[in-house]
Parts: sequence; structure tokens; C-alpha cells
Amino acid sequence: MLPGMMTRSPVFAQIMSSLDPNEFHRCAARFPSQRPPRGLSAYDHFLALCFAQLTHRESLRDLAACLQTRAAYHAGFRSRVQRTNLAYANHQRDWRLFAAVAQVLMRRVERLYQDRPQAPELPEVAYALDASIIALSLALFPWAHWESNVAAVKLHTLLSLRTHAPAWAAVTEAAFPDLKALSDLPVEPGAFYVMNRGYLDFTRLARWDRVQAFFVVRSKSHVRFRVVESRPVDKRTGLRCDQIVRLKTRWSRRGYPQPLRRIGYWVESDRYSLVLLTNHLTLPALTVAELYRQRWQVELFFKWIKQHLRLRAFLGRSENAVRCQVWAAICAYLLVVIAKHRWGLPQTLHQILQIVSVSAFEQTPLAEMVAAITPESWQPDVHNQLEFSNL
Repeated sequence: MLPGMMTRSPVFAQIMSSLDPNEFHRCAARFPSQRPPRGLSAYDHFLALCFAQLTHRESLRDLAACLQTRAAYHAGFRSRVQRTNLAYANHQRDWRLFAAVAQVLMRRVERLYQDRPQAPELPEVAYALDASIIALSLALFPWAHWESNVAAVKLHTLLSLRTHAPAWAAVTEAAFPDLKALSDLPVEPGAFYVMNRGYLDFTRLARWDRVQAFFVVRSKSHVRFRVVESRPVDKRTGLRCDQIVRLKTRWSRRGYPQPLRRIGYWVESDRYSLVLLTNHLTLPALTVAELYRQRWQVELFFKWIKQHLRLRAFLGRSENAVRCQVWAAICAYLLVVIAKHRWGLPQTLHQILQIVSVSAFEQTPLAEMVAAITPESWQPDVHNQLEFSNL
């Protein structure tokens, strides 16, 4: 795009330009609507949901009012966005379309950051897996009933420790067990997957060995084993043990007959001990402990999107509408990550999001708009925001 053309492109259009419309239309062709909303194309529906995320719209009426202006045309909208056709689209258009678009953006983030050096103490390819509850009102979303008077859905995310962006995600009912997500998780040979003890299922973890991938998972107290080899450790580093073990009970041994490595680590700052299991038998024990410490990045990701995107108030009450909005939030996050890399912006994701939210229709290059703002002049809302400063 020529520099002169960029100045006539609103900030929102610059953010959305990271997704080729042809890629979107290929995704849309895979999930055609039986009764498509009249007057609102699938692409404009996607733009509207992303606009709601990036500009913090509170309701369908609020969103429609913002997009019924001449500025919306310059921002890329070609349909007349109304409250009624938005509501119908949220209810009828297949949420899997937006999930497919999110997967396209995830792959693009991985390509953009593939040359970015990994932290020297970590393996080259490493992911953190976890799930988080997205709370809903039981009165408004009775289909999402979870416990007693609580409604919710669950977001499962595999976060790349290189990019701090999702590499895989899934939205399920809140009661869906975390460990069942292991069956759907794409496994990459040679990669490391870091998980908490909710994912300790030896039968499912055996799949990692078969494809030559590696896992680091926190052990449970009831796991029985026998020690095959015990290696010396320097307890001044926090390590307590480094052992090669075999599972002892019949059921666990049947599910996972191969040897495992058991590493004990004392976390001095919080005064508690960790026992980790991994199928990598030669990685330095401190590296295994550091890998598990980096699992906290996925918790920060959940906290970030819940605080800064629209995952508390929803633009529809149906299950399809909720899933559409959750996937749109993930897409919006990925688009901001891509924009940060594309224009080499030094600001954090939160700072960029705040700029976009108040300047969505301004026809100024995004890089020029944030050039006068130094990262030091911003104070993050929470201490954990600093974790995203290197994105």
C-alpha cells in the first residue's frame, strides 16, 4: 500500500488490513449460512464484531449507531449495519466461521515471529496449555447452566511461549473436563507442552511419545511410582530431586509404560514445592522448572483479554452469539499482535488497543499516531501488564 493511500485509511481499516478478505471468504465458503442475514455480509459481520471488541461497544444499539455513519464506509464496511440484522447474524451465522478465521490469524502470527529468538533458557518451540471460565448470567443464558445458579462457557487455549499469542483454542461448555482437550489438541513433533495437574492423564499423554513431542506436567500427590535412577542436584538452585521413574499401579502402567522423569523444585518466593513429570529425559532440570514457571503466561493472556476486550457483556443471548463474540475477541487480539509487529510499534498491546479505541475512524497512519507516545509515559493498569511489553 502506498504511503499516500495509508493516510486516507482509518485506523480501524489499518488494523483489519492484516487479514486478506480473500482468506476470509475462503473460510466463509466452508461454512455457508442456510438463511444468511439480509443486507449484512459475513465479512461486514466479522468487521462489526471486531469493531465492538476494539472500541469497547456496550450493546448492539451502541454498535449499530457507530457504524451507521459515512466514516464506516471508509473503514471497510459495505453493508448497512443495523441492530436487527446484527442480532439475526449473531444468532444464525455459524460460529465456526470465526473460529476458522482465528486459526488463519494464529498461523500468520507464528510465521511473523518465527525468526524471533526464543529465551535462551527455553526450548525453541514451547507451548502452555490451560483453560479459563467465562462467566455468564444464568437468567440471560440458561443454556449455559454450570453449577447451581452459575452459567459459563470455557475457553481452552494453547499459548506459544515465543509469541505470547494463541496457537490453538477451543470454546466448550463450562463442565467440559480440561483433560479431554488433550484428545483434540494438535501435537507438533519436537515441541514442548507445559500443563498444570488438571491435564495429568497418562493414557492421553502417551500420544506425545508416539509422535516424539514432549510434555511438562505438574504431578499429583497420589501418583505411585518406583525410582529407577536418581541424579544428583544442587539444592541451592531450588531443585530437590531429579529422578527417572516408572509408574507403579496397573492402570497407570498400562496407560503409560515408558519411563518418566520426576523433578522436585522448591519455590522459595512463595514457599511451596512443585513435583513435575516430563518425558524428556535429558533436558536440564532447571530448564524444566523454568518451562513450568513460564506456564503463567497463559494465565496472563486470559486475564488480559477479560480485562481489555468484550467478554463480560455480550451482544446476543444464544449459544451461537456467545461463541461468535468469544472468537471475535481472539481475532481482535491477534490482529493487534500482528499490527504491533507489522509497524514495529514499541507500545504494549494495551496501549495500542487504547489508541485504536479512541481513534478508530481517524485517517492517520497508526505508526505515526503512536510515534509521539513513549512507552515510559504510560502506566499500566496492573503489574502483570509488564509481561506483555515484549510482544
